Amino acid sequence: MSKPLKKTGLIFFPAFDWAISPDHPEREERLLYTQDQVFEEGLLDFDNIVEYKPGIATHAQINRAHICVPDTRHLTTNSHLISAGGAITAAHKVLSGEVDNAFALVRPPGHHAMLVAHGARGFCNINIEAVMVEYIRHTFGVKRIAIIDTDCHHGDGTQDIYWNDPDVLCVSMHQDGRTLYPGTGFVEDFGGPNALGATINIPLPPRTSDEGFLFAVENVILPILDEFKPEIIINSAGQDNHYSDPITNMNFSAQGYALLNEKLAPHIAVLEGGYSIERALPYVNTGIILAMAGLDYSFIREPDYNADRLRQSAEITRLIKDEAKNIMALWKTRKSLKRQITGQASYIRRGKNIYYDTDGIVEKQTETVRVCDDCGGLVMIDSAADTGKKIFAVILPNGCCPACRKDGEMYFDRVSTSQYHHTYFQDRQRDVFVVK
Repeated sequence: MSKPLKKTGLIFFPAFDWAISPDHPEREERLLYTQDQVFEEGLLDFDNIVEYKPGIATHAQINRAHICVPDTRHLTTNSHLISAGGAITAAHKVLSGEVDNAFALVRPPGHHAMLVAHGARGFCNINIEAVMVEYIRHTFGVKRIAIIDTDCHHGDGTQDIYWNDPDVLCVSMHQDGRTLYPGTGFVEDFGGPNALGATINIPLPPRTSDEGFLFAVENVILPILDEFKPEIIINSAGQDNHYSDPITNMNFSAQGYALLNEKLAPHIAVLEGGYSIERALPYVNTGIILAMAGLDYSFIREPDYNADRLRQSAEITRLIKDEAKNIMALWKTRKSLKRQITGQASYIRRGKNIYYDTDGIVEKQTETVRVCDDCGGLVMIDSAADTGKKIFAVILPNGCCPACRKDGEMYFDRVSTSQYHHTYFQDRQRDVFVVK
């Protein structure tokens, strides 16, 4: 039985003028080999695969997702604006009905960039998926969105931005944080007090193969998506789970990635990590494109692929099955957990120590969330970095209730600007951004 064809948009942006260093894993060759493979395989000769040029994101669009310190111009280059613009272009082509789905093959990546950004961490300055999500919400009025992060590293930045948002489901499937940067992303990390269950983490053991990844998709991700009922599914598509990746320890293959995307059926895929430039990326990306387009991908195979060598152990299979049961048990209790966690408290605080490994910055942060039954809750952030920058931010959520709005406006008006270099007011509901 043949699969239905889908019209798939491709957006390429290799960012020739941006690299952390000439021999750094995050450099333009990551996409050049993929482009060559796409052309060699004749993918653009298919009537249902169309290439589009990326747009350029504006600083106002970035301010919808971030508190950039001191501002977006200090944290971004033109390459970052075009990378985010490529993701926005993909979203626009899908939401306007021009294509059925789209893959933004762009760099620099973004999923380690958090709500407050003092600099670059994990090769990421701004979170291009989050900038795209806020564009989707404000331009097309989409409410419920799911982001499925399949990068080998925990999508800690995306999780942080949407930790308190009950309408954005963030699922990260990654190598166990006890064995890999950024050292986070555990099952018990389940979302903020008003958004429990909107954050799902699936940490997998090193050397997990196709079998383990696809088991997690079928037994955790798809059942949760069925209940959450998102209007849009986004794949934060890192490809560093591949068995040949030089900085990770997993055993995923190009065929596995293609099948994952066929099962997940994302409306939009956005490239994240993946550093096996010649041995993995051309095959993985080609497989994903064919799967999204509904075309045969069975012939996509790495020259050195060996199923027996990559097969996961029985112990890894057992660990993944046990973890899937634990995640689903937690998911089923999410509605009853709120009062157990909040008690009678009106506000919940959490402290965070954040290291910007790319820029060598250390940040100490206190996040305060108003406990609310009507929206994601007012969020206030007190942040100080060892650069000397100290800031305070008030964030009003999409769908902000009157009580959270009243408190947020009051706190922003009353905050002493003499204590901080800058104070920020981000109103996601009304699309207002103010800096004092």
